[in-house]
Amino acid sequence: MSLKNLLLQKRSRIVKKWRDVILQTYHEQSQGFLKKKDSFGNPVGCTISEGIESLYDALLEDSEDSGSDKISEALDSIMKVRAIQDFSPSRAVGFVFGLKKVIREELGNEILQNGSHEEWAAFDARIDGLGLLGFDIYANCRQKISDIRVNEVRTRSYRLLQMAGLSYDLSEHEGDPNGEKKEDGASNGQHNMEAREH
Repeated sequence: MSLKNLLLQKRSRIVKKWRDVILQTYHEQSQGFLKKKDSFGNPVGCTISEGIESLYDALLEDSEDSGSDKISEALDSIMKVRAIQDFSPSRAVGFVFGLKKVIREELGNEILQNGSHEEWAAFDARIDGLGLLGFDIYANCRQKISDIRVNEVRTRSYRLLQMAGLSYDLSEHEGDPNGEKKEDGASNGQHNMEAREH
């Protein structure tokens, strides 16, 4: 039996154990709740469970490209949650490599008996590629979150200055509180209106 068929045969057990690997990165009190698959009452747990299933299926479907759209989409949904929750990069992505241990526990003997060493080596490399993709997605998500926070602080500070009467007219300067340069047309229009008034 091929490795892919073995992985399909043990899909439910492998997916369940792989989900447990990611849940173990959360506090023990939260793990039971996160196992509940309720998109309304437990959106985080639901996202993780559905993401793990989709990711596993995508790994088996696409044997050529670890950066396929299906894999990227499935991994993206999980990494967004991990990025928002401020996990360290290694802790956020470590669950990907945990799949190797789960598969060895479930299929180790079968792989040896069927002589599927080459297939396993190729699949093992795909998991490594998945981990690298996870780091990229996590880094991008963290950068976006950082940019949002910086813009929020900048806007809040400007509004506080306005309320305190300490702000000044930025239309005569190069940019607004968000760092965006004013359009030349808008500036010229303002001068033209002032000229008509005089």
